[in-house]
Amino acid sequence: MLVNQRTVARSGSISGIGLHAGNECKLTFVPAPVGYGFKFVRTDIDGAPEIPALIDHVVDINRGTTLGRGDVMVHTVEHVLSAMAGLQLDNVRVELTAEEPPVLDGSALPYVKLLQKLGFEDQGEPKRFLEIDKTIIHHDEEKQVDLVIVPSDQFRVTYMIDYQNPALGTQYTSLYDLEKEFAREFAAARTFSFLSELEELHKAGLIRGGRIESALVIIDRELTQEGLDDLCRRLKVPGDIKVSKSGILGEKLVRFPNEPARHKVVDLIGDLALLGMPIKGHVLAARAGHAAHIMLVKKLHKELQKKRLQQRYQVGTTDRYVFDADAIQRILPHRYPFLFVDRILELVPGEWVTGIKNVSVGEPFFEGHFPCQPIMPGVLVVEAMGQVGGVLLLNTEANPDDKLVYFTGFDKVKFRKPVRPGDQLFIRVEMFYYKRGICKMKGRAFVGDQLAAEAEMQAVVVDR
Repeated sequence: MLVNQRTVARSGSISGIGLHAGNECKLTFVPAPVGYGFKFVRTDIDGAPEIPALIDHVVDINRGTTLGRGDVMVHTVEHVLSAMAGLQLDNVRVELTAEEPPVLDGSALPYVKLLQKLGFEDQGEPKRFLEIDKTIIHHDEEKQVDLVIVPSDQFRVTYMIDYQNPALGTQYTSLYDLEKEFAREFAAARTFSFLSELEELHKAGLIRGGRIESALVIIDRELTQEGLDDLCRRLKVPGDIKVSKSGILGEKLVRFPNEPARHKVVDLIGDLALLGMPIKGHVLAARAGHAAHIMLVKKLHKELQKKRLQQRYQVGTTDRYVFDADAIQRILPHRYPFLFVDRILELVPGEWVTGIKNVSVGEPFFEGHFPCQPIMPGVLVVEAMGQVGGVLLLNTEANPDDKLVYFTGFDKVKFRKPVRPGDQLFIRVEMFYYKRGICKMKGRAFVGDQLAAEAEMQAVVVDR
């Protein structure tokens, strides 16, 4: 696996028809500086607006991955992204003269060949990787989709598809070495579609640029020659088209015995590029597609955000917690005797956080509350929940060091169990609303497995 960032050595172009829009498009790969990443640039629009190829800019995953920024969009970007990521490029400007890259032969291979022809330039700066250090899972019970990433010293993929169709059946494939295998064994695998899907897409006004040579069409219903001829007329397919013995429309040769499974790997690599950096991990996929890929990338993005926060605030690394007391004091403005969180155990930015407060007999409030029967004041238990929530909320902001959290309201506050010296409060806070610095969270504090207090909290983020 390469260790330095790289870009293309020179610019180069390729032209063709977009799959769904059906418009002619010229795509140009342009060298880009260190840290630029992948960006799509609409040169057909005044000002040549740029759209970073990042998960935050995914606006649609219907039959492909669409990126958008404001009113500007680029459709079906996964094959272009796969070619760049599969060749281990890091920084490329992709200029387009229309809203959708050319579909070409339905694979990533034409883009790979062009990039190889342009050559690569080592940029002398180290690559950044997301190293998977724990198992990450996406599971969809209804669709029987499973995506799992386990730790590995390099990027690997094992992919299984399982369609109830004799032309496909169950197919497996594995990629173990991106540098050695991607261009030779995977890039040429073409996109595929079932005939019924093709007809629905055509009715919806899509695949206007699709051609019989740019996809594998799998027959999934009874089709007479008369019906086939009618279909070809409606889809404007020229020539005498036959259904092959393998159940594929047309007599074309399948490039690999498991070409559909290999194309799923191509799509996965393209979608994973939306993380903004390569990963070191082994992806295990079953019956997945773009929607599941994007959900997995969102989970990886949360993990990446957490690691960046740890690098920013936590001195030393650990797999037992996220922030220790020193790191917490770098995030929150509170200090003794009004700091009521000792450690952050888990953090999913923008979603939820868990932390602990060790309740010592030496806490100053026990002197007066109450001398004969020390109990932690309920308002301070709520304050501890608020401080744990503050760690979550501040790390939702772009510049948390310049911000403060003010709580504006508490609802449904309930105290279930007294908190006494020697207890350890386990606090979980979940965010269920956030917009323009205004937040709503629900907090719960436990002693052991018993609920001690709960509350709904409203807060606002202000400049420090």
